[in-house]
Amino acid sequence: MSLERTLHHFPLDPASRQVRLALGEKRLAFTEVQVRYWERPKELTALNPSGLVPVLVETDGDKTLVLCEARAILDHLEETAPEPALLGRDPAERAEARRLLAWFDRKFEHEAGGYILHEKMEKRLLGLGAPDLNNLRQGRDGLRTHMFYIDKLLQEREWLAGRRLSLADFAAAAHLSVIDYCGDMPWKDFPAVKTWYMKLKSRPCFRPLLADRWPGLTPPGNYADLDF
Repeated sequence: MSLERTLHHFPLDPASRQVRLALGEKRLAFTEVQVRYWERPKELTALNPSGLVPVLVETDGDKTLVLCEARAILDHLEETAPEPALLGRDPAERAEARRLLAWFDRKFEHEAGGYILHEKMEKRLLGLGAPDLNNLRQGRDGLRTHMFYIDKLLQEREWLAGRRLSLADFAAAAHLSVIDYCGDMPWKDFPAVKTWYMKLKSRPCFRPLLADRWPGLTPPGNYADLDF
């Protein structure tokens, strides 16, 4: 019996998107289960006590492996499906990819993405009222600061961590793509980031993300446009 994978995720969650991109790039088939995680469904908390997505369940005959949250899943995929390698081929690029993974999931999320997504997306999903303009301004200011840094890296490198596409690119794209879905990406001010993002958008693994839609949350017209 062949290995079966089921990914429990929320389409507009950056962590979930990182895993979807990695699965797609490695051409690993999986079944999707979309989860309204903020409602803390029993099925999700039974798999992951934290109640967070993503969760990947691998079933091989009578054996089941449950992998909770993005970094554990990404590490597992690198170990069990090593080609194509998404952490770089040499130690320097692997170290840089890991550094940038932590950068986007911690620093970027804390200083930019968390503010924007809470005000533009989570409040609507949770019925918490209108966005707080001060929080939005802080998130957008933080976003521009990070975009300057990303743009500088991409002026010097082909991909974020070096010469090859890596999980660092998927982490950045996962975060930025959800902000783009919310209509808050200042692409025109950062041409190197825009060119890099256009390359990523054109990859087959990215197409499912461009098709994502959620009731009550409509992306801008350029969201799915490859030539934006």
